Amino acid sequence: MRISAKADYAVRAAAELAATRDGAPVPAETLARAQGVPYRFLEAILSDLRREGIVTSRRGARGGYVLARPADRVTVADVVRAVDGPLVYVRDERPADLEYAGAASSLLHVWVALRANVRAVLEHVTLADLATGTVPDAVRRLTEDDEAWRNP
Repeated sequence: MRISAKADYAVRAAAELAATRDGAPVPAETLARAQGVPYRFLEAILSDLRREGIVTSRRGARGGYVLARPADRVTVADVVRAVDGPLVYVRDERPADLEYAGAASSLLHVWVALRANVRAVLEHVTLADLATGTVPDAVRRLTEDDEAWRNP
């Protein structure tokens, strides 16, 4: 699985919004600076997030972006899906829509298991978790194995 720059930037910007204590709108420029994200690219990402109901925007001198719902009700999976579509797909198809024959017939189970594991992480980490610097114990435990940090 590959996380696109678009998804990475979207989650980082959404986490910044979740960390805003007073709930005031945050300008796109401020979000871009805070996370070192290209401003023009972030504008397009915020448009996607707005269209998918993750953020809302407010115009005017004190305008900017806010989360459309509480941070503890928005998962990383919600944000990634908003900008990139399905979490796991193979040849631009969802695993459940694929069919394999012969020696590769069991491969479908591998792709579905991969999707289940990606969901097990991304659907259980909220923007509130990120904003407070915590992640659920089950997710944190996955990072305790030194092998998790190595690239083979």
